[in-house]
Amino acid sequence: MVTPVKNMLKTIVVIFTAAACCLLPAACCFSAEKYARVAIAQDVERFGLSVNGSYSIIDARDKKILSSGKFLTATASCGKAGIIIDGVEYKTDRLFIQAADPEVVVINGRRYRGNIRLIKKDNLHLLVVNDAELEDYIKGILYHEVSHYWPEEVLKAQAVVCRTYALYQMAENSSHDFDVTNDVYSQVYGGKTSERYRTNKAVEETKGIVLVYNGNVFPAYFHATCAGHTENASLLWDIYLPPLKGVSCAFCKESPHFNWHQVIALSDLKDTLVKAGYKACGDIKAIEILGRDNSGRARELKIKTSKDDLALSAKDFRNSLGPNVIRSTNFQVNIAGSDAVFEGLGWGHGVGMCQWGAYFMAKEGRSYKDILQYYYPGSELSQD
Repeated sequence: MVTPVKNMLKTIVVIFTAAACCLLPAACCFSAEKYARVAIAQDVERFGLSVNGSYSIIDARDKKILSSGKFLTATASCGKAGIIIDGVEYKTDRLFIQAADPEVVVINGRRYRGNIRLIKKDNLHLLVVNDAELEDYIKGILYHEVSHYWPEEVLKAQAVVCRTYALYQMAENSSHDFDVTNDVYSQVYGGKTSERYRTNKAVEETKGIVLVYNGNVFPAYFHATCAGHTENASLLWDIYLPPLKGVSCAFCKESPHFNWHQVIALSDLKDTLVKAGYKACGDIKAIEILGRDNSGRARELKIKTSKDDLALSAKDFRNSLGPNVIRSTNFQVNIAGSDAVFEGLGWGHGVGMCQWGAYFMAKEGRSYKDILQYYYPGSELSQD
């Protein structure tokens, strides 16, 4: 719920995935779905596929085996009548690629555990989904969400958070073709290729452990650096939960991302807003912050232009420009000549666990349970 810590893109993992506040019983989530369905490629014309062992190609509609063999190196694409693999067109819009060894399937150079599903779209492009066992899915995430060199207790905390978020999304999206994506809009996932010894160990040592509130799994959001106070989820999304109301945080003050600076040409800013749908945006004359919440983050902006004044939420402004451009909504902005100069604090939406705060808590000797209890107050750990 992201890119690697070393690149610090992970913080936008869950900005766009907020769901209505429905809590999901932990037992229901575990029993209803053991596999995470991860969209590893969307709307692609073709992709490279290889299987280093025995495999079967199965019609996902009726489970009929259409072909089988050993050792496959091919390109997959769509034809008018079906899905084409290695020059053979299978007359169905849904296929399974099932390997005898679940660790030998390679998609575009990345190795994945579990089965691969191919779904033909109306535009003759493909949706590629990896059906990964939940714990294997978490193993394929963790390296991208925190550095595998970080303290063990941070890795454990992150494993629990990622597992909790995944289970919530699996239940929420059970009627869709996939539960999560493999990018920053869910949780960054790289399959078996992204597994490391220390992150795998953290997953194994917390196997089946999730966060619950009143016995229910909830969307356990996280971000890189809160810069003093985590955000109340209800100010961003329709979620009203005590564990996501925000807490003060004195732990992340030494984060390398506590402060940020960004200069954007006013002409570029205007063009970006117009492309985002704000057609009435003329030449930008001034940017005003109309209000801040209790964490210090901006809530509303007024952008004065040569046409009309533009009012929008700070969250929408950040999403329009890109969450790696405007790293958080906790910023000041001034016009300097033909540029807008932003001075900000923190990185990410600010909801849930502050990863750099968790890092420094672990350095002080706090356990992963201490970290989770601090950033999700009122929550409990539940074991399947």
